[in-house]
Formats: sequence, structure tokens, C-alpha cells
Amino acid sequence: MLAGGSAGHPGPFGRVDFERGMRHTPVLILFIIAVNVYMFIRELATGALTSKEKLIAAGALTRDGVLHGEWWRLASAMFLHGGWDHLVGNCIVLYIVGMACEHAFGVLDTAIIYVVSGLAGSVMSVVLSQGPSVGASGAIFGVLSAVAVTLYRHHDRFYVRDKRIGLVLAVWAGYQILTGLATPYIDNGAHLGGLVGGAATAMLMTPRLLGERASS
Repeated sequence: MLAGGSAGHPGPFGRVDFERGMRHTPVLILFIIAVNVYMFIRELATGALTSKEKLIAAGALTRDGVLHGEWWRLASAMFLHGGWDHLVGNCIVLYIVGMACEHAFGVLDTAIIYVVSGLAGSVMSVVLSQGPSVGASGAIFGVLSAVAVTLYRHHDRFYVRDKRIGLVLAVWAGYQILTGLATPYIDNGAHLGGLVGGAATAMLMTPRLLGERASS
């Protein structure tokens, strides 16, 4: 999926080569991953994963909590995870899709997409589930959908060389949905809300790559 060169370089038929110039070190995404890892270490240190009550005390999302004015749970739950597998899986996929999103939109717009998607996921989670729920997957689903929507909307202007990544992301999305059905701390409401939030936000934005291409 990665290649060297300058961003905005034309690909076949004059389209922008989406992957050219994509950095291995997306600053914002690596920062978000670091925050997630730090928060997980805090969960372990405080014993937040030893019981439902302690996870809720750590900031997990619950409908009752939000309805009683604990709005901060809509955001705090985005940075908590239910186990090592949950954390590692989310961080790997966030790195992959986040790298593409930050490459296409830049740091600021990617941050907006991530936050809006995460909050949309939390709101949908509250609507559909009592909780508790934790995880960054709502925000990650939003970043994924933002990239997918952008590539679809501008398919006549972008050229994507390595399409195998689509299969990897489809497998991850399916795994997350199945995990959401089996694990009470992870819910598909957040996944659905994140998908919608990310797609809607991306629809309102113009990819930075297209602006660079237009000015070159």
C-alpha cells in the first residue's frame, strides 16, 4: 500500500496515485495509538479489567451514566479497551486506515473525522445498548468509512495500486462485528455509528491530495 515519491503524482489515465508519498509515520495516528496504549496500561494498573464495576469507574460508556449527566463517557470510552487482543487489533487497523486518512486529508481533518466518528459511535451505542462498552473501534470504523467514501466519490481522480488492503479491512470489520455480538463490552451500535459519522464527515471535506494535484 505504500510507495515513495511525491504526493499527488499522476497515475494511469492522469489520475492521482493515491499511495505515492504516503508516510510510514503518520503523526496524528501514532499519537492516538500512544494514547490508547497509555490508557490501557492505566486500566491494568488500576485493575479496571477485573470487574464490570471497575471498568465503568474507569470511564466505560453506559446509558444510565450518560442520561445522568456523565457526558464525558461518550469520549472516555473511546480510549479504553477490554483486553490485549482488543487493543492490539484496533491499533493495527488504526495504523493502516489512519495512515491512508492522514495522507488524504491531513492532520486536522483526520482528527475531526476521528473525533466525530468516535462520538457518533458512542451516541449510537447509548441508543442501542445499556452498556458498558469500551473501545476505539467506533472511531476506527469512521476513519475506514471516510477513506472508502472518499475513494468511491473520487474514483475517477484517484488511482489505487494495491487493492488487497480492502480484503484485510473487510476481514477486520467482520471480526469486529462478530466480536461485538459475543462480547458485552464491545457493541455493534458503536461500529454502525462510527461508520455513518465518518462517511458523513468525509462527504463534507475535500481531500488534501486533490487540492495539491489541482495546484501542481
